[in-house]
Amino acid sequence: MSAIASGETRQPGESRFTIFVVSDSLGETAEVVARAAASQFAHGRIRIHRIPHADSPEAVRSAVRQASGDHSILLYTIISPELRRLMVQEAKNAGIPTVDLLGPVLTLIQRVTGLEPRLQAGLLHRLDQEYFQRVEAMEFAVKYDDGRDPRGFKLADVVLLGVSRTSKTPVCMVLANHRIKAANLPLVPEVELPREIFEVPRSRLIGLTINPEQLQEIRRERLRAIGLDPSAPYGDLERIVEELEYAQQVFHRLGCRVVDVSNRAVEETASRVMQMLGKEDG
Repeated sequence: MSAIASGETRQPGESRFTIFVVSDSLGETAEVVARAAASQFAHGRIRIHRIPHADSPEAVRSAVRQASGDHSILLYTIISPELRRLMVQEAKNAGIPTVDLLGPVLTLIQRVTGLEPRLQAGLLHRLDQEYFQRVEAMEFAVKYDDGRDPRGFKLADVVLLGVSRTSKTPVCMVLANHRIKAANLPLVPEVELPREIFEVPRSRLIGLTINPEQLQEIRRERLRAIGLDPSAPYGDLERIVEELEYAQQVFHRLGCRVVDVSNRAVEETASRVMQMLGKEDG
């Protein structure tokens, strides 16, 4: 198993103190703890040596062998109780002082809450990754909302198409919360389709349609909300039918699948889109 040295490499015969950080994942959290403690002592006299992926008995024994020698201690974050016990025994045999950074906290939480730990290595790192992927997807949805930059279509996991007020933007934001990069394109009969939309695989194109009467009510309510006459062309039923018919022509032309959002909550529509994408779990 290879070691990752964070700082200087260990040289035989040197007397400076070394903290070996061992983890069944990347070991970044344990290294932060080690560095915080080391900062309280003479600068440059304490080195940190990180050994990641110690997730098997052989890897644990190898880590202990690397830490063997004078002037060293071993800090570890290992989920498996069996591997933690092995670490303690192997380090004791080698005469290396150890500190279990994770085990006592797991035991305390389990005792106080009655909950059972999942005992899966690397969960924190995965959660951090998921968080940043979610933020990235949110930023993507905002940047490529309403077709403002057609270049985003080819970068998206999915592109939603539909006439105004078919919940394109809200659905994109729900999808982003599931780490799905979603862009959307408003369909207007008088506006030519951008050429980029024809370069997107049809499997990533999903059209949104709705009952004309329901859309009329939604649009009229929108007009009232912004202080405009609800009888304006935007809320005219004949115009709405014309737009929806045009949208159907576009869907057929692009060969994209269609979701009817009539009487659906935004979350329901997003769930249906994820099913179509084969990403039911987000």
